Amino acid sequence: MPRSLSVRAAAAAGAAGAAGAAAGAVLLSDPDRRHRVERQLRVWRLTARRGLHWGVVRVRGRWADEAERARLEESFAIRSAEDVAQVLGGMKGAIMKAGQMISFIAEGLPPEAQAALATLQADVPPMAPSLAEQVVREELGAEPDRLFLEWDPVPVAAASIGQVHRAVMPDGRLVAVKVQYPGVDKAIRSDLDNAELLYGLFAQFALKNMDVKSLVDELRARMADELDYRLEAALQAEFAARYEGHPFIRVPRVVLERSARRVLTSEWVEGQRWDEFLQSADEPARQRAAEVLFRFSQGSIHRHRVFNGDPHPGNYRFHHDGSVTFLDFGLVKRWSAGEFEQLTPILDAILARDPQGTVDAAVKAGFLPPAHGFDADFVYDYVSSPYEPFLTDSFTFRREWLAEALQKIIDIQGRYGALIRSFNMPTSYVILDRVVWGMSALLCHLQATNDWRALLQEYRLGLPPTTPLGEEEAEWAAGLRRAATPWP
Repeated sequence: MPRSLSVRAAAAAGAAGAAGAAAGAVLLSDPDRRHRVERQLRVWRLTARRGLHWGVVRVRGRWADEAERARLEESFAIRSAEDVAQVLGGMKGAIMKAGQMISFIAEGLPPEAQAALATLQADVPPMAPSLAEQVVREELGAEPDRLFLEWDPVPVAAASIGQVHRAVMPDGRLVAVKVQYPGVDKAIRSDLDNAELLYGLFAQFALKNMDVKSLVDELRARMADELDYRLEAALQAEFAARYEGHPFIRVPRVVLERSARRVLTSEWVEGQRWDEFLQSADEPARQRAAEVLFRFSQGSIHRHRVFNGDPHPGNYRFHHDGSVTFLDFGLVKRWSAGEFEQLTPILDAILARDPQGTVDAAVKAGFLPPAHGFDADFVYDYVSSPYEPFLTDSFTFRREWLAEALQKIIDIQGRYGALIRSFNMPTSYVILDRVVWGMSALLCHLQATNDWRALLQEYRLGLPPTTPLGEEEAEWAAGLRRAATPWP
């Protein structure tokens, strides 16, 4: 909603735009510096333009009735989303990744704004075939047609950091080869080094209970990791080994001999993309897929303590047997010792409907200052909003619910405004918060219905499974334990 935009940040953006214009007037002989300033100017102009537009809306709204103010604010939200999508959609690297992270709040916006921001999740224009081949040659020491029996120069997908090509290994295996855009590492490092630019961008569009600095700092740390595909290869191999033989979760194996810092090769996966699945799947298939997505997420978070922090619709492939393949492990969060243990008391108190316990745990974890001065029931009513699906025996995720929950969380001018301003999101939980809202958005698109509380408690407390999928997974896990136990 428009009120989720920061007026103060928008005003500051105008000053930033003026400073950026002055900087751009300086003749830069260094191409890298010139490219960096050009990227900065595009974002500065965007924030300044949105700030000016918001000022006009505020002035016009003073003399308008409620209906006219609502129309002006809805128009502003749509124009802002279109503007953001147009500017950020053409900027590979950290800025586009930031735009994709922003876009997951689209459920709280008008349909036209949702459609505009959805374009940030789509494929971006690919690089020329010769450039992709150059990266492969530099990283693997030979031309693609010497490394592979077949190499398709036309990518099958293109994203913010790299693009994917279809190829065939010498032994006949069909593989997917992810190739990083040449020079994108410099663009990303430039974006990440300019923390103030990212702070300003997120201050306008981030959820207001997020500590923007923490959000950006966590993004900077994770995106720096994403630049080295060797790290992603190791993480994907870890997930593939962990879920080997799983009844409904699949992770492609990595082909290490064809992987390097800017090239990642793994098994090719056939299957329906997200949009194809939504169009063709019947109700039982949708419900099964929703449970699979949820179980993969919660199992990773609670049992394995390492999870994929990018619930992007493009990261899934759906199969006719009801299984789902999970792709792209560039943005992964691993809990450090004791880190998750600070958060779980808050979750347990929320699920137990214990307001005072929730507040005490939130203070201890650093989400609230000790002298916050808020009533426990008031705090609980606010912080429990995203967890409503787990406070009942059956819940259906609907987009209307998500829009209302988001509006409650981000409405800095509303009933919880003072509490929102007092809240802090510790850096280590930023990616988890993204997963909570991102997964909720996916389940809303599927209109998923289940006893989500029971499913969560399987992973949180080790309770027995309550669904056929849970029983399948429990049987698979028991088989692993038997195989790992030596005979007496």
